[in-house]
Amino acid sequence: MRIAKGLELVDFNRELAACALCPRACGANRAAGQRGVCGADGGLMVARAALHMWEEPPISGQRGSGTIFFSHCPLRCVYCQNQVIAAGQAGVEVSVERVADMCLNLQGQGALNINFVTPTHYAPQARAAVALARQRGLALPVVWNTSGYETAQAVRDNVGTVDVYLTDLKYMSSDLAKRYSSAPDYPEVALAALDEMVRCAGLPEGDEVDGAPRLTRGVVVRHLMLPGALEDSKRVVRTMWERYGTSVLLSLMNQYTPVLADAAATGDVWAQGQLKRCPELAKRVPDSEYEELLDYADSLGIEDYFWQQGGAAKESFIPAFDLTGVQ
Repeated sequence: MRIAKGLELVDFNRELAACALCPRACGANRAAGQRGVCGADGGLMVARAALHMWEEPPISGQRGSGTIFFSHCPLRCVYCQNQVIAAGQAGVEVSVERVADMCLNLQGQGALNINFVTPTHYAPQARAAVALARQRGLALPVVWNTSGYETAQAVRDNVGTVDVYLTDLKYMSSDLAKRYSSAPDYPEVALAALDEMVRCAGLPEGDEVDGAPRLTRGVVVRHLMLPGALEDSKRVVRTMWERYGTSVLLSLMNQYTPVLADAAATGDVWAQGQLKRCPELAKRVPDSEYEELLDYADSLGIEDYFWQQGGAAKESFIPAFDLTGVQ
């Protein structure tokens, strides 16, 4: 796959021929149609491109974040609320030029930024789409919305493209990372990538749009509480504070939804098997445990972080992957 970018010809085949775009470095020849661990081949698949109101306040603001949801995923957590796109069951193949058009269309709708959701395995095409859109008038910050399972080199490759990282830090426990994401190296890999994100994106900076703050540079670190994992969540919070202080913005999330149990109830054999292996994922996180985590953050001296009020775990956080804005 090639695309003309000004006078430069970008050849994606070189980077996709023995894929090492994510830390799994599976070596799949995606350029020849082989699928990587992420499930993607050499094509570029998108499931939705629309304004999204449920990100952190300086990401969504009053207007909404211009989210582009990519299909497939290198991490594939068993509890993923976007499982349908992570598994590549939603989305259609599009060109890099079409993604650039989506960026400009979202800007025309008043989006606060362009928010690439799970773009890691399409990083070369995503960067080319941004470059093309900027040539055509894109003037919004670009947000890289990631699981955190990135290589440090991938983060360096994004310099000049990405303004804001909206990244997860899912676990500090290798056991949990192995159990839920088949990635026991997640903690060390994610922290190395986060170090590079902070170095490349810099301290949080922003402006105001419609009287509300907008983040234009910097890093937001999200942590989603999981059932029965309060102590690991505390380790995440402590590590973020001791390692980065106020250099990153912390977001503590209580929107875990037991989608695995819902899928198992419909007869999904894969979900039934995973739920049998991880029965704890059938329950929501008790409000009392979330309050304990917030109290812990306060006790460390963290004065400014994002948190969610009760009832956050609801379907409104899961958009319809119905090709809105794609076709």
